[in-house]
Amino acid sequence: MPRSEYERRLVERLHTTRRWENEPVAEGVTVKDLDAEEIRITLDNAIRLGRLEPTDRRDLQSILRGLELIRDGRLLNAAVALYGKSDRLKTIYPQMSLRLARFRGKDRLADFADNRQYWGHAFALLRRAESFLMDHVPIAGRIIPGKMIREDKPWYPPRATREALANAFCHRDYVIPGGAVAVAVYDDHLEVTNPGVFHFGITPESLSKPHESGPWNPIIASVFYRAGVIERWGSGTLNIVDWCAENGNPEPTWKEEAGSVFVIFAPAKLEGTPQVTGEVGREVTGEVTGEVVGQVTGEVIQLLRILSVPKTRAELQRTLELKGQANFRDRYLRPALDKELIKMEIPDKPRSSKQKYRLTEKGRQFLAEQAEYPQ
Repeated sequence: MPRSEYERRLVERLHTTRRWENEPVAEGVTVKDLDAEEIRITLDNAIRLGRLEPTDRRDLQSILRGLELIRDGRLLNAAVALYGKSDRLKTIYPQMSLRLARFRGKDRLADFADNRQYWGHAFALLRRAESFLMDHVPIAGRIIPGKMIREDKPWYPPRATREALANAFCHRDYVIPGGAVAVAVYDDHLEVTNPGVFHFGITPESLSKPHESGPWNPIIASVFYRAGVIERWGSGTLNIVDWCAENGNPEPTWKEEAGSVFVIFAPAKLEGTPQVTGEVGREVTGEVTGEVVGQVTGEVIQLLRILSVPKTRAELQRTLELKGQANFRDRYLRPALDKELIKMEIPDKPRSSKQKYRLTEKGRQFLAEQAEYPQ
């Protein structure tokens, strides 16, 4: 038996009792190192979705115990992967990172059009990746005879790419110190990658058929489920296939290579409309651009997604990890207000110290249509 296969079987045998996510955190790491606002957002979403029982206990210790992120009075590594925020964690948990790239070509030998790297917890990194895709995935459009409205179709369906990203955080191998979830956008395809290998008999071919789910990080997957990020175990890859078919994309493919798992998307084909080539973000034909659907930017969508409950400006900036008020106002707050996707709770006193912002019905409908927010 090859050594790699022996090691794979050994870690699978130990998986139920001993794995990275259910080990205690490093010495000195406490609840103070976690993102309190994100933890409470998870609780609110889980209760709203009926995935946690309503509770009056909103202290962080109680919430984390309810999410099974504390055992024997000790925080688990899964809590850090999901909510770790303090800067001192970067040297202890360097693997909590995300790499994003847009290549000017069809492979990694091409130059970068955009190249970013972020460190943070899984929820924050998921939002970063979604925003990046909103910036770089073009929208194909065509005029339908007999209709006044142009039909717009994204090259890659947002629900499918979001599910692929969520799966990457649930299944990735956190033991690898230099590992990172990665998104690469090329001229002719898109890849989502996570460090690790297939386990429990799963093969690339089986993922497009009904199969048993065995998330490598079941605690992290459980919290994603309760928060509404994923629907249920075992259906994620099938949903990806269905959403690609609905959008006109070929069936995605999965592969395992060099210690990483890849999901590869091919762009949708819109009959009668030339495919985009070259740098995404510029107009290639009269009907194909790199703009987001409805002219709503990725920054605004990030803002909408964290407004499960009304929040002050300071709370919004803290959740989005933004320090500059001008940047937040000009790129996030003002565009959302101008499009009437959010509103002030005290509109006659816009500068009130008690001012909070909430979603409008238009904002809720937009999020529901874009499948960016759990219903």
